[in-house]
Amino acid sequence: MRSEKDAWTFFIRQSMYDTAELSDVIHNFLASYNSVNKLPAHKLRVLNALQKCRTEYMGGHIEVCEDCGKVRTAYNSCRNRHCPKCGAIDKEKWIINREADLLSVKYFHVIFTVPDKLNGLFMQNQRQMYNLLFSTTWDVLHDFGKTKDKRWQGGKPGATAILHTWGQNLNYHPHLHLIVPAGVLTPGNKWKHSRGKGKYLFSVKQLSSVFRARFVQGVRELLKANKIEGTLPEGLFDKDWVVYAKQPFGGPQQVISYLGRYTHRTAISNDRILKVTDSTVTFTWKDYNQNYQRKVTTLKGEDFLRLFVQHILPPGFTRIRHYGFLSSASKTKSLSIIRKALHIAAPAKLSSEERTVKALNRMGVRPGCCKVCGGRMVVTEIIPNRFRPSSRAPPPQKQDFIKHVSPVIPVI
Repeated sequence: MRSEKDAWTFFIRQSMYDTAELSDVIHNFLASYNSVNKLPAHKLRVLNALQKCRTEYMGGHIEVCEDCGKVRTAYNSCRNRHCPKCGAIDKEKWIINREADLLSVKYFHVIFTVPDKLNGLFMQNQRQMYNLLFSTTWDVLHDFGKTKDKRWQGGKPGATAILHTWGQNLNYHPHLHLIVPAGVLTPGNKWKHSRGKGKYLFSVKQLSSVFRARFVQGVRELLKANKIEGTLPEGLFDKDWVVYAKQPFGGPQQVISYLGRYTHRTAISNDRILKVTDSTVTFTWKDYNQNYQRKVTTLKGEDFLRLFVQHILPPGFTRIRHYGFLSSASKTKSLSIIRKALHIAAPAKLSSEERTVKALNRMGVRPGCCKVCGGRMVVTEIIPNRFRPSSRAPPPQKQDFIKHVSPVIPVI
């Protein structure tokens, strides 16, 4: 059964528009856009990968069912993090790893944003400004966590931070989503819950004020050291900066649900692209300022592509980071201490293959299994990969691997 969102999108597609994808946008408009704007090499590489994803150019294999004779051609994916077709299994594996870190405590969701006056500096110096956003946000949370007051014991908090650079309408809007457990590790390595029973972890107004002052100071230092280009805009202290603290999650499972929706999200999914013509792109989006009302917008193809490419991250940039007692350096020891204090057992460790099997089960995918009759698929031909020669192999067909994956219900 389709969800309300899926049903709405399906209706729109069937009644008004043709099926379209981001790769169609790139194919139709990259040449004309790049002839004027001259994209940097790393963005061209990303767009090239997204355009060729799951096409014959990427290579793949042909497989045949031993039982019913069904022939299937499967092309390789580009595995690029900006691709709306890719990342499903990587997302599931990442979520499985995060499930092992969950604690039986309250979790808070905090969002740090910057005013659009800074967009120019961010666009000119993406790596440096994104890093400053991460570091300043964590410094503020860390200092609030270690302060002893009537609500807080004082100690090292933990957090998972996720960078998003877009709004629903694809406009440039850099901000951080943070998931913060309600407690700290004291200097004596003891777990302390947050004392208050309020809706939020810290005062939003205080967070906003401190964050604004520290971030502006950080920008000034980068400019003074000639580490970024541009000038500091005026009026940054005229208004409060938006730090949005949502009410706590209902429980660990809600945290997982949130992670599944937000962590590996791309700037736009293919199901939101409704139509691509020789000159325009039509897509749907939610207007958060009008009670999440769904809207449909049509833009010139080059304008749509301009909006998309501004969200391509610098090569090698890490957009999901863990801090405090959830950081890689201290997580194993810290979580052991916390679990002992909470009287909960550590989850069983999974091997890489076990994580893959678990992820495939959640996705409803059974590799090497015929989707028509459930029989065994056998690879009969390898299609060479012209994008990255010799980089990808056909999927494994080991029976001891396949038998652990939930069966697929045959199509009748």
